[in-house]
Amino acid sequence: MPKLTFLPHEVICPEGAEIEAASGESILNAALANGISIEHACEKSCACTTCHVIVREGFYSLEEAEENEEDYLDKAWGLEPESRLSCQAKIADEDLLIEIPKYTINMVSEDH
Repeated sequence: MPKLTFLPHEVICPEGAEIEAASGESILNAALANGISIEHACEKSCACTTCHVIVREGFYSLEEAEENEEDYLDKAWGLEPESRLSCQAKIADEDLLIEIPKYTINMVSEDH
């Protein structure tokens, strides 16, 4: 099983995290199943950017983003070449190093 390592994020996972995930599972579903509460305001329908992550290692093992995801990524805060929407990025067989950006453009947080 691929290993997903999340870099520390001061609110979501202050200590960072290392989890295992099944190939074919989305980064978001794997994170949520392991207690990493990445925001997902559109309920995983690829209609916002709140689940934006940056894949620091293993990015090229992911399938290419579809046009709809690319359109939303253009609106994400802190966009980088290795940015993906975690609800759309499916894990392959390679380990990933993931950074959760400090901010999202969501006006309302799900946990508040």
